[in-house]
Amino acid sequence: PVLDHPLLEGRRLYSIHIKNMAFRIRQSKYRHIYADQPKVDNCWTGFRLCTATGEQQYIKASAKYFAVSLAGGGGPVAICSVDQPGRFEPGTSPILGGHSGNVLDFDWNPFDDSMIATGSADCSIKVWSIPDDWAPIDSGGNAKGGTSIDESKALIELTGHRKKVTLVRFHPTASYVLASTSADLTIKVWDVESGEEISTCDAHGDLIQDFVWDHNGEKIASSCKDKNVRIINPRTGEVTATIEKAHDGSKSVKVYFVGDDSSHLVSVGFNKQSSREIKLWNLDDLSKPKETLKLDSASGAFVPLYDYDTKVLYLAGKGDGNIRYFEIDVEADKAPYIHALSEFRSTKPGKGYCTLPKRGLNIMDCETARILKLTPGAIEPLSFTVPRKSDAFQDDIFPDTNSLTPAHSAEEWVSGSAKEPVKTSLNPKLAKNNNGASSGGMKKPSSLKVQLAEANARIRYLEDKLKAASIDF
Repeated sequence: PVLDHPLLEGRRLYSIHIKNMAFRIRQSKYRHIYADQPKVDNCWTGFRLCTATGEQQYIKASAKYFAVSLAGGGGPVAICSVDQPGRFEPGTSPILGGHSGNVLDFDWNPFDDSMIATGSADCSIKVWSIPDDWAPIDSGGNAKGGTSIDESKALIELTGHRKKVTLVRFHPTASYVLASTSADLTIKVWDVESGEEISTCDAHGDLIQDFVWDHNGEKIASSCKDKNVRIINPRTGEVTATIEKAHDGSKSVKVYFVGDDSSHLVSVGFNKQSSREIKLWNLDDLSKPKETLKLDSASGAFVPLYDYDTKVLYLAGKGDGNIRYFEIDVEADKAPYIHALSEFRSTKPGKGYCTLPKRGLNIMDCETARILKLTPGAIEPLSFTVPRKSDAFQDDIFPDTNSLTPAHSAEEWVSGSAKEPVKTSLNPKLAKNNNGASSGGMKKPSSLKVQLAEANARIRYLEDKLKAASIDF
């Protein structure tokens, strides 16, 4: 039958859900959010993408740059300005290339829009700082030559995984704390500045498909090929809770914490009939999902992108052209808690997706989200906008967002400090340090050793002075 086609069946189920929602006449500030197909002049082209496949998003962005992994030796990565579209030219445009294997994943430091961590098939993680004058594309949209970043420019190298590093994630509130996972079936948490491991979780019996921090970095949730979702204490690596067989299907499961205090978890995966579905879990009762929503029968794994400020979940499927968005209300008295808003439709399949931090959006144009969509031929910026007639700042749709200021240091966090993210206003008249500027440079271990040696020499000098003066200390 015609309705057996996955896309038609998905649209039928989605239309039924939308109609059911319409009968409830639920009010939402984000109900009319929309995005238009971007013009070619606003896109980036010319990339020869890395052919390595995996669970990663393939593209990540800060408020200043985005990164994509390229084909070629040395694990090349293209770094481009989010404000300067145009054509990237392999061999002409400068790249970041400091690994001996493909770069499988990367992540931007939430407190420094120029700092990126890369995880590679060579089993290592490296942290880099992108120069302020970095510009592989000029103001006319043409490729621009420049000096590439090689392995000598790495701020630090983290080694400890025995197999390829597949995913890396920076801590959301503590400075210079990074988590990583590998084909060696472990999740490691690192103090980036010292280069030391903080903890290791080795409780997974199969390949780890995804892991995420909660909103303040007190928990990690992971999904695994064994179909279990685990809640992990990142300071110790101990598994504190498990959802057994979160989804019955055998394909990839992705997870995301939701709610103001990360009290709930969203998992997206497949059921026994290989239909894609969303499940909402209350962390206080993981015995059964709080709600299950069947979506369609398409085969691509979802990439969930959740906005903690607006409570909107964007679902983009690998190999899909469309992006669906839902509002999640975990405080509602009864189901449904997942409310379908609308859908961006496109015939161009996407390979990867990411969102920009709120600090990088056009706030006065009521842009509430920007998703970069990686396709085989281009990178497209999708601007999601709430239609408003007023030219004034819309504080009801732009609550305070995470700032460039960390809530605590790595040492404080390891010692048990638990703090909420430091917030900042998005109102251009009130916002401070929201322009993507660096929040402060990380010191290399070599420079720290020099400082320590200088301090020890100074201490010995002062001790000798005290002894010469016959002063006890």
